[in-house]
Amino acid sequence: MRLAYTAYLVRDYDEAIAWFVSALDWTLLEDTDLGGGKRWVRVGPASGGELLLARATSPEQAAAVGREVGGRVAFFVHTGDFDGDYARMLAAGVTFAETPRNEAYGRVVVFADLYGNRWDLIESRADAVEDNGET
Repeated sequence: MRLAYTAYLVRDYDEAIAWFVSALDWTLLEDTDLGGGKRWVRVGPASGGELLLARATSPEQAAAVGREVGGRVAFFVHTGDFDGDYARMLAAGVTFAETPRNEAYGRVVVFADLYGNRWDLIESRADAVEDNGET
């Protein structure tokens, strides 16, 4: 068994695609029109993983956009280039909730997506060692 997709609730497909592509430097993996205003939209980083963008279609769903996990960090993105990704995201206008900090597991910073969901950008000690070519 493997987890295939994680649904990510959005107000609008196109605004979400634009944010993930510009702010996180992700790729639009698929955008298929399913008719009736519904689309199958997948975005993800080049190194793997993906989100299935699901447009809110009811008042209840619309109210949940940006509050999917009650204000907790919901998503965790690992990087091998923390400084580069952090600088690029800052330049793209991403809102950070704090300054980067060092933890036992590596470097981390919390940021908000276009709807206010909280994410961790993490460079684990293993990622840093692997990218530096150390053993």
